[in-house]
Amino acid sequence: MEEHFNGSLLDAVKAALAQLEGSYAIAVCCQDSDEIVAARYMSPLVIGVGEDGFYAASDVPAILPYTKRVIYLDDGEVALLRRDGITIYGADGDEIQPEISTVEWEQEHVEKAGYPHYMLKEIYEQPAALKSTIESLVEARHLEVRLPHLDLPPEFLRGASQVIFIACGTAYHAGLVGKYALSTLTQMPVSCEVASEFRYTPPYIDDKTLIVAISQSGETADTLAAVAEAKRRGARAITICNCTGSSIVRNTDGVLYTRAGPEIGVASTKAYTTQLAVVSILATHLAELRGSIDSVRREEILSELLKIPELAQKTLEDDSTILECSEHFMNTTTFLYIGRRFNYPTAFEGALKLKEISYIHAEGYGAGEMKHGPIALVQEDYPTVAIATAGEVHEKMVSNIQEIKARGGPVIALTNPGDDETRELVDYVIEVPQVPEMLSPILNVMPLQLLAYHIAVKKGLNVDQPRNLAKSVTVE
Repeated sequence: MEEHFNGSLLDAVKAALAQLEGSYAIAVCCQDSDEIVAARYMSPLVIGVGEDGFYAASDVPAILPYTKRVIYLDDGEVALLRRDGITIYGADGDEIQPEISTVEWEQEHVEKAGYPHYMLKEIYEQPAALKSTIESLVEARHLEVRLPHLDLPPEFLRGASQVIFIACGTAYHAGLVGKYALSTLTQMPVSCEVASEFRYTPPYIDDKTLIVAISQSGETADTLAAVAEAKRRGARAITICNCTGSSIVRNTDGVLYTRAGPEIGVASTKAYTTQLAVVSILATHLAELRGSIDSVRREEILSELLKIPELAQKTLEDDSTILECSEHFMNTTTFLYIGRRFNYPTAFEGALKLKEISYIHAEGYGAGEMKHGPIALVQEDYPTVAIATAGEVHEKMVSNIQEIKARGGPVIALTNPGDDETRELVDYVIEVPQVPEMLSPILNVMPLQLLAYHIAVKKGLNVDQPRNLAKSVTVE
């Protein structure tokens, strides 16, 4: 930029951008100018439009103290910010008229509100986030699904040949739950792919394929690239996302918004549980469109789903056993998490939370895989967290717990009230309210979030900003 500078900061930046490769989001100042030039390509950049000035940031929460009016830049666009105005230039260099959006989030959403950490605040915000999300998509009076931003014709959804979930990290675990929900309710082919691998070994895709991309931020580089590849092959794509105006929202054919509000803690909590609620709603909607469930079954599912926020509040009321477990196991070097069917992904997510913020090695496994290798690790100082709530696979989970106890391994079990059989087997019991198995991952993950949180706090670690991690992975 210095080499190209001839008095115009804008021209210097544009000339330099032409030489760049890869992704970037930049804001450039010059000593002799009161202008700022901002530009992006495959990395997030948002422009704030305030009453007394203009702002550039990588994410909306950074500018909420100043304005709720924002402009989301597209790839290749350049913004010139001056004291008296703003000008946006398209990828072709021509001036364009930007769309100004109004953010629904409030400043209070990005404050700790008396909690010691954002993560703990966001864990306890889950009942409200779930209520907001579910009620935005389910009309309670008539028990009907309403998807106002799903811009795909019902004919396509009825005739779709397959559904592929694409996501990374925690969102991938939500996609796995979605795979089970859609497979169960629609009887159609459903898969879930890690976005970072999707482009290198893409499955068969045609113009009847529905892609469901899941991303809290909507800026996850691998997920964006996977969506682009799927669309290049003829697929239609929708997204489950928490951020309006994000790149993935602008590059898909429809969106189901999670109403989690801003999530500041790096380890995802309320974004995940609201994603789980949305995949359940999507599965119910597709099943109804395709005629694989009747109105009675649909109403049963939605009625139970509407109860989830209140049950989530109940789930979070008593963490005494979790605190006891965190004290006992805080110096443990490794954990095993096991689950089956809908809670097979819950085991992955529980292990991921512990790894992310406590730096304790943890593995999530399908409980049926224990005898295929992992059970060799079981010993007195190797705790297992078993998700053993009610469902079709409960008796099999009990059998897996018995195998672990027979080999001297301590077990922490997630169960429902009244499950005396499991209680008698294990060392610690964490009870959660009983709900239909398809919805149980929403409640079951909450104690696992708290367990990871309390262990990390007792170890004196930075819960909100764990080492080596970023909130949004915007590079490959």
